[in-house]
Amino acid sequence: MDGSEMSGRPMGDPPSSHRLSNPTAAERFLALGAVGHNSADVIVVLNHGGFVVYGNPVAQQFFELSAEEGVGTDALGLIHPDDRERILQRFSELMGRPGGSIRESLRVVTPSGDEKDLELVATNSFDNPAIEGILVNGQDVTQRNRDQAELASLAERFRVAFAENMAPMTFTDLEDRIIDVNDSMCEMVGYAREELVGHDSTTFTYVEDVGITEESHRRALAGAAPQTRYVKRYRRKDGRIITVEVSRATAVGPGGMPQYFVFSERDVTEERKMNAELSKRALHDPLTGLANRSLFEDRLDQAHARARRHGGYGAVLLIDLDDFKGVNDTYGHVIGDELLSAIADRLRRVARSTDTLCRFGGDEFLVLVEEMAVADEARVIAERILEEMSAPFSLRGTTFVQHASVGVAVFDPSSEEVATLVQSADIALYEAKRQGRGRVVVFTPSMHQEAVSRFTLAQDLSRALERGEMSMAFQPIIDLANGEVVGYESLMRWHHPERGAVPPDVFIPLAEQSNLIYDLGAFALRSAAEAMTRLPRTDGYPPYVTVNLSARQFHDRNLAQLVRGALRHHDVAPHRLLLEITESVALEDIAESLTIIQELLALGVGIALDDFGTGFSSLSYLVQLRPRAIKIDQSFVRPASPSPQSDAILELILLLGRKLGVMMIAEGIETPAQYNRLRGVNCRYGQGFLWSPAVGLDEVEDLIARLGESPPIDHSRRRRGRMSERHVVEGE
Repeated sequence: MDGSEMSGRPMGDPPSSHRLSNPTAAERFLALGAVGHNSADVIVVLNHGGFVVYGNPVAQQFFELSAEEGVGTDALGLIHPDDRERILQRFSELMGRPGGSIRESLRVVTPSGDEKDLELVATNSFDNPAIEGILVNGQDVTQRNRDQAELASLAERFRVAFAENMAPMTFTDLEDRIIDVNDSMCEMVGYAREELVGHDSTTFTYVEDVGITEESHRRALAGAAPQTRYVKRYRRKDGRIITVEVSRATAVGPGGMPQYFVFSERDVTEERKMNAELSKRALHDPLTGLANRSLFEDRLDQAHARARRHGGYGAVLLIDLDDFKGVNDTYGHVIGDELLSAIADRLRRVARSTDTLCRFGGDEFLVLVEEMAVADEARVIAERILEEMSAPFSLRGTTFVQHASVGVAVFDPSSEEVATLVQSADIALYEAKRQGRGRVVVFTPSMHQEAVSRFTLAQDLSRALERGEMSMAFQPIIDLANGEVVGYESLMRWHHPERGAVPPDVFIPLAEQSNLIYDLGAFALRSAAEAMTRLPRTDGYPPYVTVNLSARQFHDRNLAQLVRGALRHHDVAPHRLLLEITESVALEDIAESLTIIQELLALGVGIALDDFGTGFSSLSYLVQLRPRAIKIDQSFVRPASPSPQSDAILELILLLGRKLGVMMIAEGIETPAQYNRLRGVNCRYGQGFLWSPAVGLDEVEDLIARLGESPPIDHSRRRRGRMSERHVVEGE
């Protein structure tokens, strides 16, 4: 773009030569070129046809054209297409005004496709003796315009981010005076903008939380926390208290010095309420409102830590309701749930403010007791709980008594295994149940060893049947009038390969705690049915066999079907089978018991009430239960202190049986003196070691032979039994 002939060619016609028209013009143009080379502006000269005749180095760089490429270029082609029509119109106007000038902004498209911005002043210089043509003097404002556009964009983004932000926002100076707030902030606190600007945040901050903001500002100005987040409470203009999460950033100026604070805030009142409710649900039992297991374990850890720091004792009390299942089965789960809630209320009345109450699950509750001066205080609290439980409950017009048992585990500063405290309390609870329920038992280390032993034994018991370790033994039931064997009580035996004989009162409770009791019950019924096909007859009558049923077996809905199957498989007459249940089992749920008994009687199977006199002894139910036999407990057979009164009670029991037409069997006869006493009160049947302990099926014939050869009682002078009583035995 160094030089070109200036001519009056129409726009669009390129110059015919690069030479100047005359020496005088050439001299003037060369003078202009010298000035243009030293200028920082874009200098371009156009002829009246719009073609470039000169461009200085700045113009060459701006348009990305060398001197040779630029001279003769149609200037209109360098302009952005969207700006061409406007610029062509303006230059046409300028051509008609010699000496006139215009000021314009336009966009240029370079050969590389880059867009640039140019601000220019164009002068029609034909009346200027120094220049012939259009002189364009411009400045590259591309970067400036981009910067301005970015600033405008930033300003718009800021406007949207602050003024129109749905999140409450505030600007304050370093003294906490409010510089500006957005509408969302005003809406959250209930104040107008003019009521806030110029004031500090104490205007709407809850008085007890003012120090939170002050401490935050102090740390920010000290450089400790340029950005932070905290929660505080605001008092709205209408007086309502809200909880707000505040995010604060510090704006810094040159040198990194704080200039002002920017706050973004969020009303978390409802969120906190919801979280609190969810937390409560996650950590509390929904039925009773007591702590659940997770919260209890956390409180227990804290209590143990406090005990280690400050000394003293603590304790875990595990409370289990006695026969809560009976409440659900009798009155329904609605009453059962109301009972659990009522028990929780009673525990609250007994508990101290430092105690933690927990519903552990089902009908079990936990109490965490802290700050005890002596260990035995735990037992006192447990007994107070049982006393509180002893009062009758009245729910929906129904009044009943609900007892409980308590296992206690005490800890002190030296206790290490805090995680096992609940387990220890459970072991103590098991012992309380074993001793007869309604009791308090405090855990001792020896109980743990017993629990381990029980667990190991329970594992062995689960495999005892398949290993052939279980068997049935048979103890004869004797007609006391003539010494004849009329029946047998079948008793289960377990011969452990390592421990030897395991007593039934040890392994039966273990089986009761699992479904294994059903397998053992089925085994007992099958074995009894098989035994009835092999037991020898006495006096021409086939003996009957009794089978003991536990509570779970008796209440099993499949019991009648199981009995029927065993009898049919061995083709045994149903009346030869007596099923023994205790009074307590029979009366546990009298309605259900009567239904089950009716099903068994329909099969022809008899019922025997075991341990009569030690349970409820509810005589009003005896007629409904329709037992074929009643087994008199050995405590009446061999009383601790024999007396006329004990004899009178025994006589009354026997008289009752005779009046009801029930076979009465005395248990635990061991001596001739006991035998003579029973015969003296007209007891007809009995069993005990006086004749024989229970023996295996293969030993029964030898037993009969021994009794015939050397009977323990001489019956030679006694009258033979009456047929009517034998009919009772046979169920005819």
